Amino acid sequence: MTARLEDEDADRLQACLAGGGVAVFPTDTVYGLCCDPENEQAARALYALKGRPSARSSAVMFFALAPALGTLASDLHEIERHALQALLPGPVTVLLANRATRFAAACRTDPATLGLRVPRLPERLAALCSLERGVMQSSANISGQPDARALAEVPHSILDGADLVLDGGELPGIPSTVIDLRDLHSERRWHVLREGALARDAVQELLGSLS
Repeated sequence: MTARLEDEDADRLQACLAGGGVAVFPTDTVYGLCCDPENEQAARALYALKGRPSARSSAVMFFALAPALGTLASDLHEIERHALQALLPGPVTVLLANRATRFAAACRTDPATLGLRVPRLPERLAALCSLERGVMQSSANISGQPDARALAEVPHSILDGADLVLDGGELPGIPSTVIDLRDLHSERRWHVLREGALARDAVQELLGSLS
């Protein structure tokens, strides 16, 4: 039977994050780890679970586009907003100029850059869309090791160390495509830094009219 998240799972995740915890959760691509992007202590706990170098940044994920655009409204130029509306929700991570230096715990040593994710969740995971605040997120694996498409593939050390584990069943297993939009406003250019779940040609089709 396919695992399905309920409203109470979203409530448990929200409570976990508010309490400074770290959670394992399903996305539209692979299993992730998440915490409050404003909580440095929680971020350090997440990094320790992964063995991730403390200087490396992590993305901030919103579970719906409207709260993401609302949070970043004063930071975005019109062309950037159009790009986000074209790409998101979807299996991509976009890099934006972090003009208001938000989410310091996630951005680490690169406060000028914000990585943003808004997943296109299947209906069985849509309960998570009730969370309006962003979460700091990274893949639920040991740094440098393969991504997990099922909960059974998440390392036991991470499952045992997390404060909450949500089972979303089997996921596609292909990580997000990373798209750099930091030059979009000034130079009308964008770059695919990592091709993943969304093909480069599909990115070109979505953004071609903006450049």
